[in-house]
Amino acid sequence: MKWEENVRKVVPYTPGEQPQRANVIKLNTNECPYPPAPEVAKRIAELQSDRMRLYPAFPEKTELAEELASYYHINQDQIFIGVGSDDVLSMAFLTFFQSGRPILFPDITYSFYDVWADVYKIPYETKALDEDFCIRPEDYKQPNGGVVFPNPNAPTGILMDLGQVEEIIAANRDVVVIVDEAYVDFGGVSALPLIDQYDNLLVVQTFSKSRAMAGMRIGYAMGQPKLIQYLNDVKYSVNSYTMNYTALELGAASVRDEAYFKECCGRIIKTRERAEEELTRLGFTFPKSSSNFIFASHRKIPAEVIFEKLKENDIYVRHWNKDRISNYLRITIGTDEEMEALYAALEKICGGES
Repeated sequence: MKWEENVRKVVPYTPGEQPQRANVIKLNTNECPYPPAPEVAKRIAELQSDRMRLYPAFPEKTELAEELASYYHINQDQIFIGVGSDDVLSMAFLTFFQSGRPILFPDITYSFYDVWADVYKIPYETKALDEDFCIRPEDYKQPNGGVVFPNPNAPTGILMDLGQVEEIIAANRDVVVIVDEAYVDFGGVSALPLIDQYDNLLVVQTFSKSRAMAGMRIGYAMGQPKLIQYLNDVKYSVNSYTMNYTALELGAASVRDEAYFKECCGRIIKTRERAEEELTRLGFTFPKSSSNFIFASHRKIPAEVIFEKLKENDIYVRHWNKDRISNYLRITIGTDEEMEALYAALEKICGGES
């Protein structure tokens, strides 16, 4: 068909499975196992339904922006808010990676980066992680059109220290560097303090993981006002009303409940530490995680076999049939009860094989 010659064709991002059956243990999409903050539930009861007939306020002028600015001790004009960090990152690719030179990101990383590059026709090069799955800063010291990487990285969960992050930023002052911090609250150190020193740095975070609001789709970027203004210019040229009223109101409520946020992160970290002990006992090896998941490989049993057998037990983890990581499983940290069920299932699958 002639019209297909002018269609933009890409290989889409493939998310983790979303089983809809009851009584499934879902440890494959890095969602928070606990509910949002009590302050969020309280605010839901107070929402005014009459407001739904009106367009929402622009995100940077809302209470959510005020709360984020106060929490991070920055100005509101240093914050860009979008529909989850995927929307924020997509807008950043569209806005900042326009030089025609290849952008750089790791070969094992968040698998949406190459999709956005293809959609927006941005050339890119991937840089191989070392044999321990670590990012090598020296690989990012070459002419390029921009740099993006998660810290901690996904799906490995490995944290790069702030000195190495700054090394990459300092070597790329003529392009925008994006540090994707979706998992930073589970043991990482944010690059946010560096935005005062580097006007080319954009730090991206999300409410989907540590704030237990994946269903609300709230993400945000922080940087110098000029970067944020450029992002807003592009966003408002595509769709002015990207954030809905409910998400903006409930996001602000979540930020206010700092005690619950810290408690929730602490519980997940504690469960992760217990999971490291149990998985080691069961014959798994894995890099040290600073995220809400563990990237594990069994010493004897192929990852795909374990993946399929867990599914038979209605336990879902993440597996990729990709070079270098095909024998690894990414296991999200669930509740203690969910993790105990996982260990019991793995005991049957891996028993006598550790």
